[in-house]
Amino acid sequence: MEKGDYFNTILQSSKSIFTIKDIVLLWQEEDIDATYVRLNYYVKKGDLYRIRKGVYAKNKEYDKLELASRIFTPAYISFETVLAKEGLIFQFQTTITIASYLTRKITVDKQEYSFTKIKSALLMNPIGVKHENNLSVAVKERAFLDTLYSHTDYHFDNLRALDWDLVFHILPLYNNKRMNKKVNQLRKL
Repeated sequence: MEKGDYFNTILQSSKSIFTIKDIVLLWQEEDIDATYVRLNYYVKKGDLYRIRKGVYAKNKEYDKLELASRIFTPAYISFETVLAKEGLIFQFQTTITIASYLTRKITVDKQEYSFTKIKSALLMNPIGVKHENNLSVAVKERAFLDTLYSHTDYHFDNLRALDWDLVFHILPLYNNKRMNKKVNQLRKL
């Protein structure tokens, strides 16, 4: 790759968030030290924005949802973020909630991110998770089940929007008797 092509490759990408791994693959770079030197140069010059260690954006107007699913991977946006967007809960949500391999709360650029650990078999199963526009987001039925999986007692404001056939299709992934009982109770309501 020619000297001026490195930054252009980033600009031409459809992604707004880049990890070190993304950039190494994008640049087809074998020397990780050279990658860090170039990235530091672009950050000092103001061409790239360092969000946190090892995570970069084209500028400060990056997609916060894209960042949410890229900070700790594998991960996908779920729980209250999806439930509120889809009208299953009515509470205003400012924290972005993510299903991940670990539990952690972090704040980046005044945005709070809440990662909730779910078992690996669930996290890696693509059923009910959409992958579009550099985002991984649970459909409302998957977010509903993720929430029941991680919270023993949770209040939903509106369950009429759920596709119950899809809920019962995804439910066996969780292999959880408590959830089976709770889903059947909620369905009857």
